[in-house]
Amino acid sequence: MTFSDFVKHKLKNYPTLASIFIFISVLGPGLITAMVDNDSGGILTYSLAGAQYGYNLIWTFIPMIFSLIVAQEMGVRMGIISGKGLASLIREKVGVKITIFIMIGLLIANMGNTLAEFSGIVVSSEIFGIPSYISVILAAIIIWLLVIKGNYKNVEKIFIIFSLVYISYIVAGLMAHPDWSLVASSVVPKVQLDTPYITMVVGLIGTTIAPWMQFYLQSSVVEKGVSKDELKYSRAESILGPIFTGVVALFILIACAATIHVVGTPVSDVKDIATALIPVAGEYAGILFGLGFLNASLFSAIILPLSTAYYVCESLGFETGISKSFKEAPMFHGLYAGMIFVCAIIILIPNIPLMQILLFSQVLNGILLPFILVLMLMIINDKRIMGEYVNSKWYNMVAWIITVIITILVIILVITSFM
Repeated sequence: MTFSDFVKHKLKNYPTLASIFIFISVLGPGLITAMVDNDSGGILTYSLAGAQYGYNLIWTFIPMIFSLIVAQEMGVRMGIISGKGLASLIREKVGVKITIFIMIGLLIANMGNTLAEFSGIVVSSEIFGIPSYISVILAAIIIWLLVIKGNYKNVEKIFIIFSLVYISYIVAGLMAHPDWSLVASSVVPKVQLDTPYITMVVGLIGTTIAPWMQFYLQSSVVEKGVSKDELKYSRAESILGPIFTGVVALFILIACAATIHVVGTPVSDVKDIATALIPVAGEYAGILFGLGFLNASLFSAIILPLSTAYYVCESLGFETGISKSFKEAPMFHGLYAGMIFVCAIIILIPNIPLMQILLFSQVLNGILLPFILVLMLMIINDKRIMGEYVNSKWYNMVAWIITVIITILVIILVITSFM
């Protein structure tokens, strides 16, 4: 008897209560994956969008949230029905050679992405006056111990706590006392046909779906052991996660639009933004913003190496899983630890060309994403794998339109990055 059957049996006279208990039991993968999308780079982008354009770019959050919902729902469905991670399914679908090619690209890209998160730890610790070498070493040890000493159930609870800390951005946004009438009216697009504005729109929407997200989401659903009977609850979470993520991102933009944009303070990084919030929204708003950024950087610095360990090991057929010991899954735990400590060491090297590394990883992500989205659509429409759970005709049409649009935006992003 599955957990959902047990709950339904025990609470057969209270079906609503039973549904709530089952939903809580499957809660985790969708919320965690979506929240990590608000990483250090994403927070900086939302902040600059609000600081530079005020409320004008709020309309972009509608396609952002919708695209993320579609991508996450497909990932959850594939993981539950197939019982396999995305890397395993790609290997079965297109063979080892293409899978390893994608794996190498994602490994390199995620090294750059993880470096970005450690740089976020450095920046946010400086806001609170903590020396970088202390914050980076301490963060690396805590991040490593969290997974090496934990099991999936306990680690997931900690990840959910990390996700809830993002509420600090909603509080900071409310403390900024925004003009809610302007917020509401900005849902209607007011497009400006100039290069900086278009670049910002492309940056906001084009980075909504990241390659690593699809691998982590599907692998975590499989490791959590969500059953087919619980599919509808997991699909509901795949909707809730992106909505919560979008609301948090929206309040980041609102906080900066209501303060920094109004005052006209020039900002270039998160430390500038947190400092600029204080005179307008109060000291606590600046502290909350800095705390949220530190949380986001730490959270992403955990999930990105985990995602990497999942898809590399799945691609090569090695054992994976947070609940498995180092002896049971040496490649998985070794790769996770290796990425953390290598990135921690690199970020402390003086005068490291961090911007070039981040740019290269962003370009690699952009190149790989269309291939991964297309492979996902090929797999989810394969009846041998998905059976009756393939995409419907209309769902398929929407998913392909999103894939094409995201691909075009990513190509523009890659070209502008080179320029």
